Amino acid sequence: MFFSAHVIKCPMARMTKAEITEFFARLRGANPTPKSDLEYTNAYTLLVAVVLSAQATDEGVNRATKDLFQIIDTPEGMVDLGLEGLKQHIKTIGLYNTKAQNVIKLSEILIREHNSQVPDTRDALVALPGVGRKTANVVLNIIFQQPTMAVDTHIFRISNRTGLAPGKNVDAVEQNLLKRVPDEFMMYAHHWLILQGRYICKARKPVCSECIVSDLCHFKDKTA
Repeated sequence: MFFSAHVIKCPMARMTKAEITEFFARLRGANPTPKSDLEYTNAYTLLVAVVLSAQATDEGVNRATKDLFQIIDTPEGMVDLGLEGLKQHIKTIGLYNTKAQNVIKLSEILIREHNSQVPDTRDALVALPGVGRKTANVVLNIIFQQPTMAVDTHIFRISNRTGLAPGKNVDAVEQNLLKRVPDEFMMYAHHWLILQGRYICKARKPVCSECIVSDLCHFKDKTA
């Protein structure tokens, strides 16, 4: 979930409630049950994958964890693998030394304090090494079906660019999205926005001609 420093220009006007409803209705119609691009086998491997994805691409994480998750899918297995063993699997990922340390430490905590299970509360998740609010929200949404909003670079960009839920930082965007996205769309909203930002509403050159919600968007510099 690489976070770009690309400057976002906020639109002059926010999307109306009617526009937001239509916006998500179209995204839902095109992809009713979207899934994360990160590959995982259970709650634990998803948690590890999301921790590894900080300042990295999902594709890069998937390549690094393809073999790892075939042999390791529990905290006990990860601890047995050890720090150096884990590093050998994830050394192609940026900041892999720090991330490996965090994964080993969080695995030890899961064993010691959570009966080897991934906790289902944000407070317990963010207490784990390497787990921030965004990571916790991803796990809570995908594994525990909680209607959270995990704001990454794509969601931050789209929220500001379109007028969906402008905000100066990720926390402000998250709170604005929670207020503005209708309840019926909340379960999958962050998936739709991430995929839209990754493949259509790109940072430097959005593909507006292929966007199914272009007419609802308040971005002034739409591409032909």
